[in-house]
Amino acid sequence: MAETQILTPVDDGHANRLPAPAFGGRLAPFTGFVRQPAVQRALPAIAMTSAIGIAALAWFTMQSAPQAQLFAGLDDSDKSAVAEALQTQGIAHSIDASTGALTVDADKLHQARIALAGQGLPKAAPSGDSLIAALPMGSSRAIEGEALRSAREADLARTIETIDAVKSARVHVAAAEPSLFVREDKPSTASVMLTLQNGRSLSDGQVQAIRFLVASSVPGMNADQVSVIDQRGALLSDTASGSDMKAFQLQVQVEDRFRRALDTLLGPMLGVGNYSVEVHADVDMSESQATRESFPKDDRAMTSEQITRTVSGAGSPPAAVGIPGALSNQPPQATTVTANAPTATPAPGAAPETASNENAARAFEVGREISVTHSPQGKLRRVSVAVALNQGKKALTQADMAKIDSLVKGAIGFDATRGDQVAISQRPFVQVEAAEPAFYDQGWFLPLVKQVGAIFAALLAFLFIGRPLIRAAKARAAERAERNAALEETLLAATDGRPALASPAAGREITLEMIEQAPSYETRANLVRAFVRQDSARAALVVRQLMQEGARG
Repeated sequence: MAETQILTPVDDGHANRLPAPAFGGRLAPFTGFVRQPAVQRALPAIAMTSAIGIAALAWFTMQSAPQAQLFAGLDDSDKSAVAEALQTQGIAHSIDASTGALTVDADKLHQARIALAGQGLPKAAPSGDSLIAALPMGSSRAIEGEALRSAREADLARTIETIDAVKSARVHVAAAEPSLFVREDKPSTASVMLTLQNGRSLSDGQVQAIRFLVASSVPGMNADQVSVIDQRGALLSDTASGSDMKAFQLQVQVEDRFRRALDTLLGPMLGVGNYSVEVHADVDMSESQATRESFPKDDRAMTSEQITRTVSGAGSPPAAVGIPGALSNQPPQATTVTANAPTATPAPGAAPETASNENAARAFEVGREISVTHSPQGKLRRVSVAVALNQGKKALTQADMAKIDSLVKGAIGFDATRGDQVAISQRPFVQVEAAEPAFYDQGWFLPLVKQVGAIFAALLAFLFIGRPLIRAAKARAAERAERNAALEETLLAATDGRPALASPAAGREITLEMIEQAPSYETRANLVRAFVRQDSARAALVVRQLMQEGARG
């Protein structure tokens, strides 16, 4: 048998190896694992997958999910219980450092609420319906009245807590027992304790609205009998006087009405931004009522008239007058003429003398005039209007200014006797540029930085990790292909009986490692044949050993 020279893969200790630090034999298992052909072929895919994983990790690390507030108005004890329950359920949560609000991821909001509702959280104040439902059967009127009052207070507190600036509220209503005597009937009063959000405050209008809300919910209560305080003990209801607030609101409404009328009138003529209007209305909030009674001169009318006439003749007794049967109403006696008095001798043929008496009673009514003058609140005492016009390239003439002045006076109902004033001035307007925030303070900057950072991290991972691994894998694959091609050519030459190519490795023995590292089945079969021809006794020993191992299982 002719001696056959076979080219075998040569491992010189440097080619096809990754640079490894000198850690002795600690990394020998790892380097041996990396040098396996299957691992070498999978290195590009591993590198690409690692780069994609690092980029995804950087993306999810920098891209935080949007947060949503879980519950509003929770006290510290409820927050502690809710946070512990969320941690038990494995739901990530966070607490805002400025407001103290408990927030979770927006996509897990409903999941968190359902999980907390299953544990009876948060333990907020009971509603009025639950208090009434828990009222035991057969309760006395006193207990029933207190339960109803507590339910009303709880419902009012929950209603007030819906205001954004209010964190929590407590309402206390003091209602006296109804009395049969009107003088002893006392009106109901109430007090409201508010816990405001950090850094928030209530305006006078909001405080007044809370007072009217409570007063409207309790029969017989006036808004002035409701006191409102905050968590610092400051009395908020003393600054929200009803009359002052009403006067201010009325003044604002009147001024807004005049301002809208002027905007509607001057807007189409001058254009938006070419004029500015300010209106001040002096509103009289005093209420007065006067009653006046007068008697007009020479103004009278007769309402009744009564005339009584009495006629009596000579020698005849006077006619009886008075009430019949009454002695006190007898007519007086006839007049007696003394002897010394001269007597008149009636003329012959003259008629007897008669006497007549006439009494008249007339009643007149004097004319009287009563006038009642009532001056209601909100009387407009004076209006002052100032209009600034933008002077463009061509200034308005005096005639145009006079026309605008007439239009403004007609729009506000100008009254000179009332002391109204209208001032119109024409000046060039200064163009004030709106100060825009810096680009790094705008809302799109931070998400863009996060996205660019994630892309940059992915590129760095690909350039410094994935690309060197891909190059090394390609170089090892090319070298392996060259050696396999040379090995196949040598085996084919040995099989055909042709002389093998000259090689520095000619004359080397075929080992079991060479057979295991064969790239294909045909190459491995040729190596096995050459190994059998090279050392048939050793080959028989190997076959017997394999059979014994298979028999032992």
